[in-house]
Amino acid sequence: MAAPAVENRPMTEEADHLKINSIDHLHLWVGNAKQAMYWWWKGFGFKPVAYSGLETGNRRFASYVLESGKIRLVVSAAYKPTDEMSAHHMLHGDGVKVIALGVDDVEDAYKATTSRGAVSAWAPREEADEHGVLRTSAIRAYGETLHVFVDRSGYHGPFAPTYQPLNLPAESAGLAAVDHIVGNVELGKMNYWVNYYHHVMGFRQLLSFDDKDISTEYSALMSKVMANGNGRVKFPINEPAEGKKKSQIEEYLDYYVGPGVQHIAVATGDIIKTVRNLKARGIEFLRVPDVYYDVLPGRIAGVGVKEDLDAIRELGILVDYDDEGYLLQIFSRPLQDRPTMFIEVIERHGSRGFGKGNFKALFEALELEQERRGNL
Repeated sequence: MAAPAVENRPMTEEADHLKINSIDHLHLWVGNAKQAMYWWWKGFGFKPVAYSGLETGNRRFASYVLESGKIRLVVSAAYKPTDEMSAHHMLHGDGVKVIALGVDDVEDAYKATTSRGAVSAWAPREEADEHGVLRTSAIRAYGETLHVFVDRSGYHGPFAPTYQPLNLPAESAGLAAVDHIVGNVELGKMNYWVNYYHHVMGFRQLLSFDDKDISTEYSALMSKVMANGNGRVKFPINEPAEGKKKSQIEEYLDYYVGPGVQHIAVATGDIIKTVRNLKARGIEFLRVPDVYYDVLPGRIAGVGVKEDLDAIRELGILVDYDDEGYLLQIFSRPLQDRPTMFIEVIERHGSRGFGKGNFKALFEALELEQERRGNL
């Protein structure tokens, strides 16, 4: 699939021409929707709220909608091996196909982006049932990822036509909202996609990290964080940098077979409670070297961290700060057999950063995992 035709211009023009209200949902194409649903339900505490499949008249795929706080995930798997979903899963494994964005007018969003160089996935269209009319349009992003624009103002069903409600009991783990979504792209393509998000979608660059910020003895990456005008949607874009050995970004690109969503960062109001809960359910997290916690009290002295440092050490939570406050974060191990997508859990106390002070320790932990897999 050809990349969008975006000019390589400096970020000087007025941004925020695309008004995005929210991340409407993330749609994962998977190998087995029922099993994926169970994993998110029992492992991460998401509540299954809707289902589409043979019983609802959907002859193409089985699909479950799950919610936790303001987060909405959809997991879908095709019935037939010749379906596009099956081909996607064969190539990439389980992964995010759609980052859906809530807008007031899908036609305006489509025109605003395609007129600036975005490649259309589908023009504005309507799906209707007894619950009303759901309006969408879509454009292509990095790899095979789509941005779907969604207007739900005229639709009042459980999710979309062919979906019926589910009411399965769920014990929440406290995951409340999507904080950011990280994309990995090929070497030399980061600035291309930064320009894409600025010129096509009206995003601004919040932060930039180069290989001096994010590196170890063996590997490095470069990253730029793009955000929409109201700051509700944040997309860091990573590319590998030259290093002595294979970086985590290169490993991802090898096993995902191209660019895609590397991780979803989800916010919680009590990370200690949430991580304890998730660990009790069997969710595995990366562990940084213990020396990180030996020097942590001195590094954050005067920052005003309220959480118990013994609990932070026990659980393997990372702490960083900036002029506006501090944040706590932790990263899961990959969610499937391939070392590709994972989850970040984050709690913010004023800080709008992304854990720059934790990068070295995190990379060392990731490299230990890569070494165990034989991929460093």
